[in-house]
Amino acid sequence: MLIQALIFLIDSIATAFVAVLLLRFHLQATRASFNNPLSQFAMTLTDFAVKPMRRVVPGLWGLDLATLTLAWLVQYLLILMVITLTGGLTALSAPAFGGVALIACLELAKIALWMVILLQFMLFVVSFANPHSPYMGLLNAMNRPFARRIQKIVPPIGHIDLSPMVVVLLCSVLLNFILPWLAIQIRMGLM
Repeated sequence: MLIQALIFLIDSIATAFVAVLLLRFHLQATRASFNNPLSQFAMTLTDFAVKPMRRVVPGLWGLDLATLTLAWLVQYLLILMVITLTGGLTALSAPAFGGVALIACLELAKIALWMVILLQFMLFVVSFANPHSPYMGLLNAMNRPFARRIQKIVPPIGHIDLSPMVVVLLCSVLLNFILPWLAIQIRMGLM
């Protein structure tokens, strides 16, 4: 019982930190303004780890790969820690560590997809409740890469933009079908 509580606590803290790292990466990738509380929060909370990582992992094409690498590394270590606490580390072979690395990538994808879904709902609520909110610019900047691609396929119909609904549906398909299938394939390859 104590081990399960410890795993829950470590998982909660590590996953929250990974989510903030992914938020920072997304804010930088979309060139969103850093003059808002959300960006300042992400920067302040993660600077202690990202700045040293930038000495090792350079950026590429304007993307902050140090932040993304750090998020993956935290997720990888979290999975290894859970395996260790449950007594499965002795059964891991060298190829299994590669499988854990791939599972860590899938977990990052899950967190990122949930963040995209949350962004769509936040955009909907804020645009409905207060379309002139100071956060609309930030939310639109963060949503622009997703909405622009969908709007090319499904243009707005009578001033109603269906792209957020399509983004949520695509993310749900990835979360419920594609990522679990990939996880099964990775686990089968480890056995």
